This record gives sequence, structure tokens and C-alpha cells, in this order.
Amino acid sequence: MIRKVAFTMYPVSNMPRARAFYEGALGLSSGWPETSPWVEYDLPEGGCLAITTVTAEAPSASAGGTIAFEVADLDALVAGLKSREVTLVGDLVKGPHCRMMVCLDPDGNSIVLHQLDPKQ
Repeated sequence: MIRKVAFTMYPVSNMPRARAFYEGALGLSSGWPETSPWVEYDLPEGGCLAITTVTAEAPSASAGGTIAFEVADLDALVAGLKSREVTLVGDLVKGPHCRMMVCLDPDGNSIVLHQLDPKQ
């Protein structure tokens, strides 16, 4: 029986560059060694993202699933990503209960940045 999602994994082609993005631009932290070909980012409110150079899969925004990160301040994060010249895809999307922006990691993997509207 399936109990939970253990992790979401993205292939990357250059681990130091990928770690600079995930840790520098997105602010994730990991205790994995600098030389590891597999790195996991446990998120503070649950979930885990893994990045790896050990698969034969090619990184791509059109490869399949996309991870969505819940963020506290979408506007501030997007402004910070723009200042780092991170690729943002399209415009900010306003849903009925949230706002979202898509960005790409250095390998072109798609990431949704998601912020729920304040509860009224």
C-alpha cells in the first residue's frame, strides 16, 4: 500500500551548478556532501526534492511531472530570481485561490512557485 510521496526527483547535468540554483536562488538547504551525485532537500513542512546526475534521463521542462513549491512571499521570490537572471516562464498566473509563477532550473526542469491567497 502506498503511504506517501517519498521524494520528487529531477535529473541534472551539472551538480555544482544545480546546487547553486537550488540552494542559492531558491534557498533550499541540504546536508549532503558537495561531491555527492544525489542530493535531497527535505522541505520544512513536508516533502522532499532530490536532484541527481546518476540517471540517463535528460533534464527538460517537458519531460513529465513538475514540482510545485509552496512559498511564503511569491513577489519577493520572483524579484530575487529576476535579479539572478533565472528563467521565468510566462506571466504570473492568478487562480481562484492562489498565484503561481513557473521558473526553470539551469537544466530546464520546470518548477512551479505557488502561494495560496490569505484566508479571509
